[in-house]
Amino acid sequence: MIPPQEASVRRREIEDKLKQEEETLSFIRDSLEKSDQLTKNMVSILSSFESRLMKLENSIIPVHKQTENLQRLQENVEKTLSCLDHVISYYHVASDTEKIIREGPTGRLEEYLGCMAKIQKAVEYFQDNNPDSPELNRVKFLFERGKESLESEFRSLMTRHSKVISPVLILDLISGEDDMEAQEDMTLEHLSESVLHDVIRISRWLVEYGRNQDFMNVYYQIRSSQLDRSIKGLKEHFRKSSSSSGVPYSPAIPNKRKDTPTKKPVKRPGTIRKAQNLLKQYSQHGLDGKKGGSNLIPLEGRDDMLDMEIDAYIHCVSAFVKLAQSEYQLLTDIIPEHHQKKTFDSLIQDALDGLMMEGENIVSVARKAIIRHDYSAVLTVFPILRHLKQTKPEFDQVLQGTAASTKNKLPGLITSMETTGAKALEDFADNIKNDPDKEYNMPKDGTVHELTSNAILFLQQLLDFQETAGAMLASQVLGDTYNIPLDPRETSSSATSYNSEFSKRLLSTYICKVLGNLQLNLLSKSKVYEDPALRAIFLHNNYNYILKSLEKSELIHLVAVTQKTAERSYRDHIEQQIQTYQRSWLKVTDYISEKNLPVFQPGVKLRDKERQMIKERFKGFNDGLEELCKIQKAWAIPDTEQRDKIRQAQKHIVKENYGAFLHRYASVPFTKNPEKYIKYRVEQVEDMIERLFDTSA
Repeated sequence: MIPPQEASVRRREIEDKLKQEEETLSFIRDSLEKSDQLTKNMVSILSSFESRLMKLENSIIPVHKQTENLQRLQENVEKTLSCLDHVISYYHVASDTEKIIREGPTGRLEEYLGCMAKIQKAVEYFQDNNPDSPELNRVKFLFERGKESLESEFRSLMTRHSKVISPVLILDLISGEDDMEAQEDMTLEHLSESVLHDVIRISRWLVEYGRNQDFMNVYYQIRSSQLDRSIKGLKEHFRKSSSSSGVPYSPAIPNKRKDTPTKKPVKRPGTIRKAQNLLKQYSQHGLDGKKGGSNLIPLEGRDDMLDMEIDAYIHCVSAFVKLAQSEYQLLTDIIPEHHQKKTFDSLIQDALDGLMMEGENIVSVARKAIIRHDYSAVLTVFPILRHLKQTKPEFDQVLQGTAASTKNKLPGLITSMETTGAKALEDFADNIKNDPDKEYNMPKDGTVHELTSNAILFLQQLLDFQETAGAMLASQVLGDTYNIPLDPRETSSSATSYNSEFSKRLLSTYICKVLGNLQLNLLSKSKVYEDPALRAIFLHNNYNYILKSLEKSELIHLVAVTQKTAERSYRDHIEQQIQTYQRSWLKVTDYISEKNLPVFQPGVKLRDKERQMIKERFKGFNDGLEELCKIQKAWAIPDTEQRDKIRQAQKHIVKENYGAFLHRYASVPFTKNPEKYIKYRVEQVEDMIERLFDTSA
């Protein structure tokens, strides 16, 4: 049982705690009442606010809708007014642009094209909206008139500013083709920048809006004429320069101007001047034997003209390539891409046809000359053909994309020249073999025959045109003719496909054939001489001339390709003819030889028969010596070395025999008048032999 004191304490604690809880509960009730009051107040405020918002909305929305409608109406009015202004403007286009269209685009192209754009839009509007309007016809008329004016302006600009290229500029352009820096400096400016800009703008407008391609015909006709005249001007420049000073080009004055460049002189292609020497020989004499002697007189006037024509043609070919390249660069800026190749093809036709026709004329002249056995004209073919083949890669690149007929013109000319050249080479070889033996055409002094000098001169030219001549021979498949085995590595299925080694072998065989024909003909011609000694001198001179010429011109190396022993063979022939000549002295030396001479003892008197024999020997020697020296003095051995060699050999033979003869019989009393028989001392005989083969002595 809990003590009373503790229960009292416990009860007080519970009462205190209960009192606290009651106070807390009272506080909570007060707070809830206040919260309810606040809530009621807030609900009242919100209800009032909602009521006011509804009233505001009911009054504003109608105003907003009315304003929106008014704005839409305003926009429609503005659009209508704008459309009306736009439509009305089309009715004023004709009057606004008529003056400018009538005056033309010169000097104000951009303004003019702006007017044309307005007119075009007016045409489109009336066609779509009012096709029966009289305004449509008016703007159509202005558009066509404006288009015609633009076409006329295009023609005028091209005509006024397309100038013929100066020959000096063309020559500088050609001469600078190996110098990249010079090549950049020498880029041709056909049209100024402003003119080119106008031409391009007009051409693009005509293509895009004018629906007209006639301007392309105008373009190629004007540029074609300019290209053709530039090349003809270059040819005329050569003709005038050749006739006045003989120099087709010289550097301009030190004052460097745009139209007078100071580039180095152009290199003359080929060996024109060297070949001219041969032209001079053939122009006068040919190989028909109509003129005699070995003094060949050149025809300066004719051959200078030939030389100029060759130079001019070769330079014109190079000029065509360079100018055509430049024309194509210009064309690509002006002509639409899908029309460029066709327009360029038309543009170059006149100049290209002119070059091809001139080339065919050269071929025709060569053919006629070959028929006459005059082979001078074929030498014009060699440098030209070589240049055409060297230039062909550039030609092909320039003509890329043109018609097949255009591309085939140069190959056709090359084939024609190769065929003609091969024919000339073959005819020349045959003519060397068949040149007639005419007595009046033979040199009286036994010197080098004209046939020999002409043949060697002709062959020497082939050294400068080995590839060209080889191509000529190969083009006619002459390997079978010359019995040359064709190595598969050297040839292909094409008859004209060959390498340099095969070409050299072909040419070597051809030269050997000509030399063989020449040797046979010389042997035949030598029979005209009745005197075997003169015949030997003639053959000696010709063989020696051939050998020396082969060695001097390095033809011997080309001959050695197929004939290793050619040089030794000619030396053997020369030595053989010297020995034949020396036999002519036997009728002199036989008189003083020891055979059949009387044997006597010193102091023993000679018998009459012995004295007479000695007299006859002296007389025979003297008469034979005088006769031979008189005859052979008029003969000629042009080669100083050979002439001295033959003289020395003959002096040695005669000196030994005559010296021994004099030593034996000079003191023998075989006559009362020794000076009648002993007419010459050994030194005198040597001097007489020394004057042999010297027509001036």
